[in-house]
Amino acid sequence: MGVVIPLEENKNKQASVKPLVDLTKSGMQRVNQLILSKAGSDVEMIPEVANHLISSGGKRLRPMLTLAAAELCGYVGENHIRLAAAVEFMHTATLLHDDVVDESAMRRGKSTARMIWGNQASVLVGDFLLGQAFKMMVEAGSMDALDVLATAATVIAEGEVMQLSAAKNMETTEDDYLAVIRAKTAALFAAAAEVGPIVAGESKAVRNALKSYGMNLGLAFQLVDDVLDYGGTTAELGKNTGDDFREGKITLPVILAYRRGSAEERAFWKRAIEEGQSSDENLAIALGLIKKYGSLADTITRARHYGTIARDALAPLPDTPLKDALLEVIDFCIERVS
Repeated sequence: MGVVIPLEENKNKQASVKPLVDLTKSGMQRVNQLILSKAGSDVEMIPEVANHLISSGGKRLRPMLTLAAAELCGYVGENHIRLAAAVEFMHTATLLHDDVVDESAMRRGKSTARMIWGNQASVLVGDFLLGQAFKMMVEAGSMDALDVLATAATVIAEGEVMQLSAAKNMETTEDDYLAVIRAKTAALFAAAAEVGPIVAGESKAVRNALKSYGMNLGLAFQLVDDVLDYGGTTAELGKNTGDDFREGKITLPVILAYRRGSAEERAFWKRAIEEGQSSDENLAIALGLIKKYGSLADTITRARHYGTIARDALAPLPDTPLKDALLEVIDFCIERVS
């Protein structure tokens, strides 16, 4: 069941990540080579599991942010390549661990690693990738960059535990949920963007600008993902539509529908989410309630708000093709629901 949320401003040109992909193409080729090299191991199962996810067609947006941010600041060298690869390994490790925690069957349109090799292998290969990520951070030779990414790794883990604590709890507030996604998703976007100006030796002001851009882009990105789970298609998601509902995940569309509903409707949400009554019939009821209370449209409004903050964060930086590409990524992230 698809729900189309029209954008407030119809644009003749659909926003795209292509300008960012084109501008970082040379650097990303080196990043991809480094990723394949560092995913290697004499332990046969490690590259099998790692490459299953690494080669599964993700956009690699986070490492592109690192390259673009460094090059926007005039950096010339190889250390941003190492940091970008480290960022992607952190992200991949998080996905491997997430799929175990969430008991997910699909990721990017393919069976998850845990479905093929089991939970233990997924967790342990994720740990291997984190170890390789930290080795690359050390090789980059920047204590500040190491500090930013190590802090992000800690915050992401805290976000995972926060999400676990909030799981299947319909009393979770919007503020609670935003704290989870700020830690679980947006922190890595922020770190990916901040280490670029660090390795380029830029000022604290430029670091903060790109960090703010990444943080707010990450929030917008996750909120749109939440909408797509109830209003997108399996092809767009790379997983089954309604998986968040079936897994009992508390996301913003659910929080808004629950808060705005009648006592009877709130009782339905408690049965469906807290007691696991997540049948297809109940998913259809949930979609009806989400539509009734405008939860998807209001979640998109929140995403646009964070997109605007991300745009304003870059405003003081010089106008360049890389800056334009980073701004277009904001629109691309939000327009995925159009």
